[in-house]
Amino acid sequence: MIHLTTAGESHGKGLFAILEGIPAGLEIDLEKIDEALALRQGGYGRGTRQRIEKDRVEILSGVRNRVTLASPITLAVWNRDYENWKAYMAPEGCDTDARRLTTVRPGHADLTGVMKFGQDNARNVLERASARETAVRVAAGEIFRQLLAALGIEIAGYVKSVGSVSDEKEYSFEEIQHRSSLLGMLDSVLEEKACRAVDEAKVDKDTLGGTIELRVKGLKAGFGSCMTYAEKLDARLAAALMSVQAVKGVEVGLGFAAASLRGSEVHDSIYPSAQGGVFRKTNRAGGIEGGMSNGEEIVLRAAMKPIPTLMRGLDTVDIATGNPARAATERSDICAIFACERVLESALAAVLAEVVTERLGGDNMAELISRYGALS
Repeated sequence: MIHLTTAGESHGKGLFAILEGIPAGLEIDLEKIDEALALRQGGYGRGTRQRIEKDRVEILSGVRNRVTLASPITLAVWNRDYENWKAYMAPEGCDTDARRLTTVRPGHADLTGVMKFGQDNARNVLERASARETAVRVAAGEIFRQLLAALGIEIAGYVKSVGSVSDEKEYSFEEIQHRSSLLGMLDSVLEEKACRAVDEAKVDKDTLGGTIELRVKGLKAGFGSCMTYAEKLDARLAAALMSVQAVKGVEVGLGFAAASLRGSEVHDSIYPSAQGGVFRKTNRAGGIEGGMSNGEEIVLRAAMKPIPTLMRGLDTVDIATGNPARAATERSDICAIFACERVLESALAAVLAEVVTERLGGDNMAELISRYGALS
C-alpha cells in the first residue's frame, strides 16, 4: 500500500519525504517535479523567501536511471536559507535563545503547540508547522501524479476566488488547464481586480485567502467504498485537502449549496446509454456517490484562510512574561492562493494513488496498467 511520510523544518537543513508502495517500472520525469516546485513558489503576493529558495528535488533512494524499483523512495528538497539559520537550527548544537519567539501568532500553531509539547519557545513548534513543509509534499505529489497519468487519470485546478473577488462561471477540464500563472484564475478581468485587492492588503500590512476548485478526470467507477466510513473516497479526499496548512473548508460537488435546494435539484438522474451502460446529464454529486467514484469528473473546492502572519501583527500575549504584546512578524506572504492550489493538487494525487493501488495491487506498472485497463 502506498504511504507518504514527510520530515524537516522550515529553516532546517531540508525537507524530506519517504514514499512507500510505488510499483516498479514507473519512469520519473525529474524536470516535471522541479517545474511543480517552481509553481509552488510562484504567484502574485508571495514573500521574499521565494527569492532565497530555488527549490529542486534530489532523489536519494528507490529510483535507478529515472525508473522506480518498488523500494522506498526518499526525496530531499534542501533549504538554501539554512546557511543563514545554521547557528540557530543546527541539530548538532546551536544557540536556542537566539531567534526565540514568545509573542505567539493568532491563527498559527504557536500557542497551542507550545502548550501541547511543553515548550517555552514557539520556534520549536512553528518550524514544523510552517507551510514550507509543503515543498516536499509537492515533490512527492508529482511522483503520484505521474503514476496516475500512466493510467489516464488527470488532475487540474484553478483559483476561484481571492478575498471577495469571486469567479462564479463554470469551466471545462480543458479550460482549467490554461489558468493564469499570476494568481491561477481564468477570468483576466477578475484576476486584475484580485491583484489590486492583494496590493491593498499589502499596504494595510494584512493578508488574503481564497477558494480553489480541483477536478479529476479519468478515474473510473468503484474507487472508495460504502462498507466502512474509513474507506469513503470523499472523506479521504476531504481529509487530504484539509491537511494542507490554512485550508479551513472542503466541498464536494454542489457542496454547501445542496443544503438549500430540493432533492430534484441536487441528485443526478441516471439514463441508459445507447452504447450500453448508463450516463448522467449532470454532475452535481461531484463524481462521488455513496463514498465511491461514479466515473464522472471529481469536483472539489477548498477554502484557504488568510495567512496568520501579518506584518502589522495582531494582539497577543508574550508567553515569557504573560503581558499583552503584538504578534511576531516572521517573513510572510500577503497571498499564497496560487501556491496553495498546486499543493492541493499534490495532496489529492497522493490519496488517489493510494486508493487506486489499494484496489488493484500490482508490484510493477505493467500489472497496474493492465488491471486498470480491464475495469469497465
